[in-house]
Amino acid sequence: MQYQNTDGHFSLVRNFRLADLVTIMNGFCGSFSLFSSARYLTSNDKTHLWAALTYPLAGLMFDFFDGKVARWRNSASLLGQELDSLADLISFGVAPAVLAFVIGFRTWLDTVVLAAFICCGLARLARFNATVALVPKDQSGKSKYFEGLPIPSTLCLVGLLAFWTQKGWIEAEQGVPGGVLTLWESKIGSGEVHYVMILFGAWAAAMVSKTLHVPKP
Repeated sequence: MQYQNTDGHFSLVRNFRLADLVTIMNGFCGSFSLFSSARYLTSNDKTHLWAALTYPLAGLMFDFFDGKVARWRNSASLLGQELDSLADLISFGVAPAVLAFVIGFRTWLDTVVLAAFICCGLARLARFNATVALVPKDQSGKSKYFEGLPIPSTLCLVGLLAFWTQKGWIEAEQGVPGGVLTLWESKIGSGEVHYVMILFGAWAAAMVSKTLHVPKP
């Protein structure tokens, strides 16, 4: 369904479909994860950290249902497609990266890897929008596979962070696991990177991979 570019106030709102509102709730959950992470950093109250870890999972629920609502209402639109990608970037790209920073992966090189992780998620979503029509389809018209890991797969990393949080393996308690690699000496520690960042870097590469085909359920 094409966007109806009409004059007048609230023309954007009039273009929303029920599925789009469900998609926006995905973005809402991702945003609340970010705010909860910030609250944890300012208060050191672990309740906020658990909330930040939980909100992306709620976002996945809305991400799952928006497509079903669109098919039920037969109201898929280009606006909905763009909203879906933007909401996914917040909930499954930015929020997990910020969570990794919050629990203790905070060196300068850690943040470089986490920023690259977000950007790979961004590129993966952009490629999906640009090439979805080119991916082979089954008899029902559904794409046969994802090119690269779909960005909601980063919830596996969020689950790992939640496990470490439960064990107390975070900066404010026993310290993050895995140790640190020093690439160059620096008084401010700018040459240090946690070994766990290899996992985040590999996940980022898998998201933008062209040759990795993940069958769609």
